[in-house]
Amino acid sequence: MSAPVVLRIENLTRQFAPNASPAVDGVSLSLRQGELLGLLGPSGCGKTTLLRLIAGFEQPNAGTIELAGRPVCGSCWVTPEQRDVGIVFQDYALFPHLTVEKNIAFGLQHLARKKALPAKAVESRTAEAIALVGLQGLEKRYPHELSGGQQQRVALARALAPRPSLILLDEPFSNLDVQVRLYLRQEVRDILKQVGASGVFVTHDQEEALAIADQVAVMRQGQVEQMGTPEEVYSQPVSRFIAEFVTQANFIPARRSGAGWETEVGCFDVAIEPCEALKESPELTAGDLMIRQEDLHLEADESAPLLVRDRQFLGREYKYCLLTPSGRTLHARTTIGQRIDIGDHVRASIKQPHLRFFPAPVRAVNSPARSLSVA
Repeated sequence: MSAPVVLRIENLTRQFAPNASPAVDGVSLSLRQGELLGLLGPSGCGKTTLLRLIAGFEQPNAGTIELAGRPVCGSCWVTPEQRDVGIVFQDYALFPHLTVEKNIAFGLQHLARKKALPAKAVESRTAEAIALVGLQGLEKRYPHELSGGQQQRVALARALAPRPSLILLDEPFSNLDVQVRLYLRQEVRDILKQVGASGVFVTHDQEEALAIADQVAVMRQGQVEQMGTPEEVYSQPVSRFIAEFVTQANFIPARRSGAGWETEVGCFDVAIEPCEALKESPELTAGDLMIRQEDLHLEADESAPLLVRDRQFLGREYKYCLLTPSGRTLHARTTIGQRIDIGDHVRASIKQPHLRFFPAPVRAVNSPARSLSVA
């Protein structure tokens, strides 16, 4: 039996000015109890505005939101403090004059004053939240006496203590250094899973979204362009934008021939995965092949057309920047067992039997275009 839906959004729109494009444009999505949803996209795509709409900090121009089956906007308006959501802000928003213990207890004391929580439960709930995020022994410290990672845990504990139906996190790891961010993002996921919490978090970091989320909604220009599991979004991008932004794939012009797909760096005898472009125009014989960086296999060959322009050592792998004869840049990732020198020529082959195909993008009249001749 599937878990109940904890968040349902239908045709949500938010436009800040009459002549401006909507910051959120007709978004519809749902999230089930216990799942984590990552809102991923470049700056200005509307992901933070969508989070603020869910929290009640913004009112939509159209559309509805339901939290745990209860309408909170559309047919009615429910204020932020009555929405049963916990919020972790980007800058944590801790009260500097309150200790760790009192910061975490703040929301619980508000519930006690409203008689929504027995007063004697405040202390026990606070202690449980402190233990959950591993801050025992730091109860009497003030925010300025904590590291960034510890402050993040306090903010998470404060949001979790009232046991809300939904946790909202606005770029929660952006203020942390790389090592702390990598460690804490897994810890936060583990904590949320431990208590069975549902969460929505905003990020512009592709790796972060794929690592933490159960579902990823990729946003562009106020709309959700694709939503699915991290594996689906990465391996089956529905648009060129998704392939470029999430998968960070290479695109190389190709023309179909009897031997396969002819490109300026060789002929690839691969099948093409079904896509909308080919369904609409099955006779289409030219466009761009999408090749993931990890799917390019390189072999040193001084007669080959690809030039190694740069190489980065990333610990577990090398990342190569390759230059094609027309000046196009490709990227490839290989194991550290394969080291190719900068300035060498390499021959490329494809590890996968199937590739995705996209029509060539329409270039502006005045934009420069690289020419490509194929047999």
